[in-house]
Amino acid sequence: MSNEQIKNLEEIFEARIARDEKIEPKDWMPEKYRKTHIRQMSQHAHSEIVGMLPEGNWISRAPSLRRKAALLAKVQDEAGHGLYLYSACETLGISRDELFEQLHSGKAKYSSIFNYPTVTWADMGAIGWLVDGAAIINQVPLCNTSFGPYARAMVRVCKEESFHQRQGFEIMLKLCNGSPEQKDMAQDALNRWWWPSLMMLGPTDAESIHTEQSMKWKLKRKSNDELRQQFIDQTVPQADILGLTIPDPDLKFNEETGSYDFGEIDWDEFWQVVKGHGPSNKKRMKDRIGAWEEGTWVRDAAMAYAEKQDARNTKLKTA
Repeated sequence: MSNEQIKNLEEIFEARIARDEKIEPKDWMPEKYRKTHIRQMSQHAHSEIVGMLPEGNWISRAPSLRRKAALLAKVQDEAGHGLYLYSACETLGISRDELFEQLHSGKAKYSSIFNYPTVTWADMGAIGWLVDGAAIINQVPLCNTSFGPYARAMVRVCKEESFHQRQGFEIMLKLCNGSPEQKDMAQDALNRWWWPSLMMLGPTDAESIHTEQSMKWKLKRKSNDELRQQFIDQTVPQADILGLTIPDPDLKFNEETGSYDFGEIDWDEFWQVVKGHGPSNKKRMKDRIGAWEEGTWVRDAAMAYAEKQDARNTKLKTA
């Protein structure tokens, strides 16, 4: 293909993006667009799968059968989200085995938030309320992202994430209306998860190397800093309802902007976690790789059964 032909295709592509048309897997797209989507969708998928681990740790220790069933359903939803997103990645020409190899080798990243330990039951409430709350703010705009399979997957993901957020808030509300010890547990969970939740929305716009291009291609609709401000403005009133204190002495409502001013985020901590030095990075990857290796026989059995069924169907068609 000549340079002139490529230039013409790029112009057509950019015009489609400008018109908010969806780009589908078989459509022509720049190689950088394809790689950018694989990176973001796979990072999202990895985050859903690894995110099952800190919550799965509490399924057997949930305080009631109702809580156990709800948490089990939530973890199951997250597995489904990962599968939707891996499938969307595969439409761009990368195999699921390649995606898993990138995760297990450390080539691919997942959300920094999942490298923190879950030490009490209140953490299940804080994760649902804060982490899934931040995820919703980040993901709702993705329902209108320019790549069709990603946008369609996000419609269902966001509906289920809204359930997760309400579930988490309800856990926190129950604890805050319980004994003083239970409310202290809820406050402790908020203290530990507040700042990592702000960090999970990504580095500042000035430091992000992907935001500008992603917004140009309408992969992202809002910048990291805009999403973070939206999350804070939404969450602070919810903390007031709970009777909990946001662990930020600099937090203050700004009458002029109509938003909350907030303190400095420890970005050194964020980058340390991203680089693999968080409190639970090594454990998360050890558990994830262990699950993959121990599940080999299940995948082999499923493939053997599928091949057997295919052979049977072929035989019936030719009979």
